[in-house]
Amino acid sequence: MATRLGLGLPQMRQYSLGTDVPDVARAAERIGYTSLWVFERALFPEPATQGLYGMDGVPWPDQYRNVADPLVTLTLAASATERAELGSSVLVAPLHVPFQLAKALASLDAASGGRVLAGLGTGWSLDEYAASSARPFEERGKSLDEIIEVCRAVWGPDPVVYDGTLTKIASAVVGPKPVRPIPVLLAAGNRRAFRRLVDHADGWLPAGFSAEQVGAQWRQLRELAEERGRTRPIRTVLRVNTDRTAKAYEGADRRPFQGSVDQIVADLVEFAELGMDEFLIDLQGSARDARELTDAAAEVFEKARAAGV
Repeated sequence: MATRLGLGLPQMRQYSLGTDVPDVARAAERIGYTSLWVFERALFPEPATQGLYGMDGVPWPDQYRNVADPLVTLTLAASATERAELGSSVLVAPLHVPFQLAKALASLDAASGGRVLAGLGTGWSLDEYAASSARPFEERGKSLDEIIEVCRAVWGPDPVVYDGTLTKIASAVVGPKPVRPIPVLLAAGNRRAFRRLVDHADGWLPAGFSAEQVGAQWRQLRELAEERGRTRPIRTVLRVNTDRTAKAYEGADRRPFQGSVDQIVADLVEFAELGMDEFLIDLQGSARDARELTDAAAEVFEKARAAGV
């Protein structure tokens, strides 16, 4: 069975949000992509107090200077499509008020006919936490735990009752409800995060840094699920951040998904051996406009299918 393919929606500054998001979403659905995805980058600190992903000395990509709100982007895509699932990889959940996030996701699911995938993570940017008036960065894991609980409560039957640290709902009717239970997928890369995923989530959102690394993490996650008696399958959506260039890139310093479309597809073939359910292919960073993004999406899809992905 072929791996499902999803496409990252245009959120960066080279795109016209109001027209390009619906146009790309419609085109992606027509091409055959089964899901559409957004990511969250709230701001671009200048000067940056920490490197990319918290790594010293690693600069933030210039594209992060202007990233559209993920829920607004998904809403535009929902209005332009009929079948494609609408996912986030990822929403930095602790930057949001739990109740409001839960209600927004429920409303989007109701509006789209039950197509939302709630991909959540804790984030890594100290500056984003400081700007959002969120909980302290050190409490991001506990905050995510409560956000998942609040979402399950708000999405569930009325009356909604919840008594937590961040959120207290004495007894209330909360609508609209999702069309179906919204799947919760988590970004996770260590044992504590894996345990949260196994116990409380429906799926995993790894990033494609190397097939060896992702494969090792996938084995660890499955072993932990077995240890904790989980029998439900774990849905997997591997995020693929592409960098399309004219150069084919040879040698050990070449990053996965960097180079020509043929090289990117060759990397997809390698990662497909891991048995992931779906690839989220994000092409927007290296495309100059929506037309180029759509053309690249069509080429990658066609060649990936021809290669058996």
